[in-house]
Amino acid sequence: MHISEFNFHLPDELIAQEPLESRSLSRVLVSTGSNESFVDSHFSELIDFLTEDDLLVFNDTRVMKARLKGEKDTGGEVEVMIDQILSSTRFKCLIRASRRPKIGQKIHIAIDVVFTVVRFAHGVFELESSADIYDCLARHGDTPLPPYIRRQPDAADADRYQTIYAKNPGAVAAPTAGLHFDQAMFEKLAQKNIKMAYLTLHVGVGTFKPVTVENVLDHNMHSERYVFPSDVATLVSETKAKGGRVCAVGTTSLRVLESVFNEIELRVGEGSTNLFITPGYTFKVVDCLITNFHLPKSTLFMLVSAFMGTDKMRRAYQHAIDQKYRFFSYGDAMFLIK
Repeated sequence: MHISEFNFHLPDELIAQEPLESRSLSRVLVSTGSNESFVDSHFSELIDFLTEDDLLVFNDTRVMKARLKGEKDTGGEVEVMIDQILSSTRFKCLIRASRRPKIGQKIHIAIDVVFTVVRFAHGVFELESSADIYDCLARHGDTPLPPYIRRQPDAADADRYQTIYAKNPGAVAAPTAGLHFDQAMFEKLAQKNIKMAYLTLHVGVGTFKPVTVENVLDHNMHSERYVFPSDVATLVSETKAKGGRVCAVGTTSLRVLESVFNEIELRVGEGSTNLFITPGYTFKVVDCLITNFHLPKSTLFMLVSAFMGTDKMRRAYQHAIDQKYRFFSYGDAMFLIK
């Protein structure tokens, strides 16, 4: 598969730079596998496309204030982007600096917080902190907005770049399909007796890693940690047995659900996944997907192309562009029925 198959032109003005006033005011483009046309709707009306036999599976990861500014002991400015916390004082990260820090170099975040570089491999640093890293992020960190949002984070982002059901801290990027759900939406789901379940996948900085190889199958997919509870496995199995649909809220939930199935059963517990889904993949668990629009040439655009078919996704995205949908993290959504 050539990378050019997954490219499309997106006008810059369609990249959402700010969230809407209300989460569920966003639009949703509905596409089914059995119909060549598309339905333009609003996210608050998503309930009309669901039944009480459906199960919605959410990712309850919580975005950390993972972006930190500091200074090397030599005086140079540094930006640290946390990727994965290994313990209360050790973590993996990316570092932006005029010169790459050396092993043993100190990075001063605050008077009482100093990081020490202990390892560097494959573009990722491992650092040791003199203070609890979670406390450090709470006091000194900024919301890690994606690179295509061309502004500095403000106080509102701390709330809006977070799902209302976020629970387990560990992500550096939001599971953005969930950003559209507000309390009113959850009340509608409850009134229609639609079941909901929660798993956890901590989104890492690798989610923004571009595909740079010509043959996409040569791409080295990043790995992310997940927790798949036993009660979710039970709900998925019951839904399938009754002929209902398993609807993944976001590509992160989908990747976990597809990763934990081993052709016989759903494996519960903690793990990590580097599942790279491209056209030709056979989906074993997920029947429907709620997702935002994704970047050209990205692994996530390849995932939705595998889910619906590359030609159909290219036409869906062109329809969204023609209809002025808002793209990416703070943008509009799609409801895809396999």
